[in-house]
Amino acid sequence: MRGRLSGWKGSLVAVLLGILIGVGAMLAANGYLVRSYLLDHPEVLPEAMERLRTRETAEVLRRNRATIETPFHGAWAGAANADVVMVEFFDYACGFCRASNPDIERLLREDPRLKVVWREYPVLGPNSEQASIVSLAAARAGRFRQFHDRMFANAHPTPESINAAREATGLPQPQLSPDFEREIRRNFELGRLIGATGTPTWVIGDQVLQGAIGYEALKAAVAAARER
Repeated sequence: MRGRLSGWKGSLVAVLLGILIGVGAMLAANGYLVRSYLLDHPEVLPEAMERLRTRETAEVLRRNRATIETPFHGAWAGAANADVVMVEFFDYACGFCRASNPDIERLLREDPRLKVVWREYPVLGPNSEQASIVSLAAARAGRFRQFHDRMFANAHPTPESINAAREATGLPQPQLSPDFEREIRRNFELGRLIGATGTPTWVIGDQVLQGAIGYEALKAAVAAARER
């Protein structure tokens, strides 16, 4: 009896080893075929990498969406209960941000279900930083759009143009407060997470878009987010 059991166990082990060897050979063959295919068709690699980045970006946005889409006080416009939120990371010294401002205005006029949130991202020097501080003060005072539009009506932020826009908006000279410092640090951290390489950077639905992409591309991104 013991001999028969030993023989049965030995047979089972042999069968399992055979299966494992067969699976290993199959995987090795498949791996070779995959490698050969990729070598023969390297054009599929960028598409695969893009799909991977898209999935990773969507996951980052899912985890951080509430923070990204929550404005600093009054730094937003449009529908309070929007079905799509478009977030712009911007710099007042950025010509591409200035060029995109009319596109945002048009979208807000045409789309009553859209909300736009602006996030300060002062990456272009000391004047950008100073303008962002005044902008945050304007947002806290409920006068963000007035200051924002006046700044983008100018060619470039300077101490004089920042001060003129501040006075025209009816704001006192702001001091650098912990709230402002925290907000700017938060925006830089969010920018790092989403891979922002400059301004403007847009977050619309599950997409992160870079640059002055124009009205049509922004509208299409909003429509895609609404469909999802």
